[in-house]
Amino acid sequence: MTEGADADASLALAKLANRWRLSQRQLDQLANILSVLESSERAPTTVREPVEAIDTHLADSLVALDLDAVRAAQTVADMGSGAGFPGLALAVALGECRVSLIESQDRKCAFLGRAISRAVIDNARIVCVRVEQWAEGTSANDVVTARALGSQPVVLEYAAPLLRLGGTLVDWRGKRDEQEERRAGVAAEELGLRLVAIERVQPFAAARARHLHLYEKVMDTPQRFPRRAGMARKRPLGG
Repeated sequence: MTEGADADASLALAKLANRWRLSQRQLDQLANILSVLESSERAPTTVREPVEAIDTHLADSLVALDLDAVRAAQTVADMGSGAGFPGLALAVALGECRVSLIESQDRKCAFLGRAISRAVIDNARIVCVRVEQWAEGTSANDVVTARALGSQPVVLEYAAPLLRLGGTLVDWRGKRDEQEERRAGVAAEELGLRLVAIERVQPFAAARARHLHLYEKVMDTPQRFPRRAGMARKRPLGG
């Protein structure tokens, strides 16, 4: 990274820290995550340059801190963590919260391990299994997060078994899709979830059509869920 780009990244990080009232230690942790992204040619994302990654990954993840449910969470499960977002960023911001990064691919789990080690994120752990097979997480999480994971009915089916009663799914979405939202509504009813809100957010200046979809777990999820691995995508709920 050039000297000018380094200065731009430092300024962007400082603005992010000011917005979310992050400490110097938290700021350093985020900077170390960016360093791992930039230096790892096999990082599981095409956005690795720090200035762009601050917006695309960090700011987009931390915007969930506006939600009371996220701020109050003691346990968070981040489904399909990939390069670690939003899970790693939220783990840094919520130092007293235990964050489980669920990722089924060994290569991505190895990357997450390097990032956690480099940034010294003690409250994050890697769960290297398919989300449907994580029995330990059943009904154990205050918040479940998903970002660019799949269609909304699929995300709801993955998330519902992991939430405690009263827990919240936060699903990152772009432009709203009326047809998919209708299918998600049908799936939610079957899974014991209820749509609470669809919040339009602008995590950074250039962000357009960003939405956080919030679902609350209002009833126990039927015991037939989760279905066996792959079925949620093969035969999604809601038609």
